[in-house]
Amino acid sequence: MAYLVGDVTVAERASVWPFVCVRGDYGPVSVGSETNVQDFTMLHEATLGSGVTVGHNVVVDRATVGDDTLIGMSSTILPEASVGDDCIVAAGTVVREGQEIPDGHMAYGSPPETKPIGEDRKEQIRWYCEEYLRLSERYREAEAPLGRADVGGGAER
Repeated sequence: MAYLVGDVTVAERASVWPFVCVRGDYGPVSVGSETNVQDFTMLHEATLGSGVTVGHNVVVDRATVGDDTLIGMSSTILPEASVGDDCIVAAGTVVREGQEIPDGHMAYGSPPETKPIGEDRKEQIRWYCEEYLRLSERYREAEAPLGRADVGGGAER
């Protein structure tokens, strides 16, 4: 079961997986179309674009993530930070407060360094997004124990 509270919008075909905490109590949280937010992630006053994959155990606190971006497992994106479109934040990376990751770059390490990514990496980002779209559809069609609201589907809360 996921926990969504406050001003939270989850767009069409987005999915929010078990044990995710989405807090729109001090400000809005927006999860874009076809975005997946995986298990044990915490979003607080965050904006996620469309086609974003957020790995397990991620924290996005008062930050913005652009479209078609992959946020690796156990990463943290601190307040006022922004991650551009077509980016990868490698597993375990801590994006510092106020830091900007430019479009088409990978951030890795803590504090993070960045480097441009190629088309092969952009295809990888899309593959993960599509894989979670297929998985969430499978749960919706089967009406799995998670229930429809727990795996997204355009609900506004």
